[in-house]
Amino acid sequence: MFVEREASKGEQTVQERRDAAQNDKRILGHVIQCDGARARIAAYADTLDGTVTGIWTVGKMISINLQEARTVGLVYEISKSDHLWSEDGRNAIEVSVELVGEVRDGRASGKPVFDRGITIYPYVGAVAHRIRSRDLTAIYDLAGRHAVTIGQLSQDETINANIAIDDTLTRHFAVVGTTGVGKSSAVSLLLRKAIEAQPDLRVLILDPHNEFAGAFPDQCIRIDTNSLDLPFWMFKLEEFAEVLFRGREQVPEEIDLLRDLIPQAKNLYRNPNTGAYLRRGGDAITADTPVPYRMADLIKQIDERMGLLESKNDRPVYRALRLRLEAALSDPRYRFMFNSRLIEDTIHETIGKIFRVPHHGRPVTCFEMAGLPAEVVNAVCSVLARLAFDLALWSNGKLRLLVLCEEAHRYMPSDSRLGFAPTRHALSRIAKEGRKYGCYLGVVTQRPGELDSTILSQCSTIFSMRLANHQDQAIIRSAIADSSASTLSFLSSMGQREAIAFGEGVATTMRLKFERLPPELIPGIQKRETENAEGGNGDDIDLVAIVDRLRNVPKPQAQAAGIGELVSPVAQAGEPQYRKGEFGGEQRGRRLGDGLY
Repeated sequence: MFVEREASKGEQTVQERRDAAQNDKRILGHVIQCDGARARIAAYADTLDGTVTGIWTVGKMISINLQEARTVGLVYEISKSDHLWSEDGRNAIEVSVELVGEVRDGRASGKPVFDRGITIYPYVGAVAHRIRSRDLTAIYDLAGRHAVTIGQLSQDETINANIAIDDTLTRHFAVVGTTGVGKSSAVSLLLRKAIEAQPDLRVLILDPHNEFAGAFPDQCIRIDTNSLDLPFWMFKLEEFAEVLFRGREQVPEEIDLLRDLIPQAKNLYRNPNTGAYLRRGGDAITADTPVPYRMADLIKQIDERMGLLESKNDRPVYRALRLRLEAALSDPRYRFMFNSRLIEDTIHETIGKIFRVPHHGRPVTCFEMAGLPAEVVNAVCSVLARLAFDLALWSNGKLRLLVLCEEAHRYMPSDSRLGFAPTRHALSRIAKEGRKYGCYLGVVTQRPGELDSTILSQCSTIFSMRLANHQDQAIIRSAIADSSASTLSFLSSMGQREAIAFGEGVATTMRLKFERLPPELIPGIQKRETENAEGGNGDDIDLVAIVDRLRNVPKPQAQAAGIGELVSPVAQAGEPQYRKGEFGGEQRGRRLGDGLY
């Protein structure tokens, strides 16, 4: 037995030596050092005849043959110890690899099976091979999970890059990368694959650049500032305060006043004959209850309270709040909130339109925010995210929603001094609890370092494209959990459409190249083509039309002398409009008896 074992060892040694002498194309080198997580391999950069092979490439997988298993390593550094190149003899190099896992042949099927972690460490002299295609496929095998193909492996483009679409969605995902690397195209591809895999999925895209509607011409509806109907009474007090104070520091006394008066205005709308009586108990209405009310009633309550004050010192708070309300009512940019028709209980129509219930073959909603006032983006995004969560929660799992946040760092900043607290709270709720109820989150950003860390930490699958900023790279490095952290050293040099995927949606960290989409399905391409077609040398620019859009107000109409048409901003929020002739010239601009103006 001892003789047979020694003979077997001798045959293996002779076989390895013979393979090396014959320059077997799969043998790359031999292990000369191993510390448990990494190994170093001695090899040659050229062949015996001096030809540089280029078989060693940073970023590729190799395997180390250990008989019982094949240890998989990722090449992250190649060096020549003497830093010199010889034209006369062979050039020895040292290759550093990070140990990723092991591939073993299944006992029953003989099919390669990959396991993370190392049970048998490479020994000095172990042979390093080119990795087999079967082993490479086994490394990224999803073990029966519902898989979709989104591209090909960067190392071997004959092998598909697959992700577990259910885990990618339900545990949230993020796509990060600097501008111009194909990030929007990758997001469009992921959304298409998700909708194909889950036809019942609804998608709400928060689109700050108005680019995605053209990428889903047959599957989406477009909502912009002209078509958005989001009644003010659907806003919670915190969100409504963001609108009134326009992102500036809030006055606690005015907030307390709103918290007290809004429920009274809601009771007046529901029960006009009961006055300002407030109910108590289970059917009580709060400032956050999504029940219609009239802004005229709210302002009237302020006036009545102000008239009852004994001290004049408290009146400035009431006056300031009243002026804020009137300023918001008269601002044409807030028509989507205070339009006169929005006083009715339209919550069913609003929710059904935005969240596609029913979707009628168009499950995607592109909410275009480019024309939305910057100071109300926070409040509107907060309302939509909150409605998405509540809708999924109370549908008992029947409704599945994906909220995709493009340029997420703009309205989920890491710096709390920049505001956007309501939006951060609403989206954090989806990130932390949404998967239980069927509400999922997709985050897209070019600056992960400026994104709220709580949001990014809840994204279990990350597709990282090229990142040039060191702070952004550090954020991604801190998020990766498995042993192949050296993969992220390539973040600053990856090509177009390339990404490193890691997390729950993939079997192990994977460098891939996304599928190429047809040009007409790339977000923003139609918009750019239209701009290029309409563009000229600058002489044909309609400056008058541009100024009219900046003002965003209707042109004045001719009116009879002395008799004016008064359309009160309060009337836009639900009060009847007073037409020409109801007030004389000396009374123009005043509504008698109500004390509003």
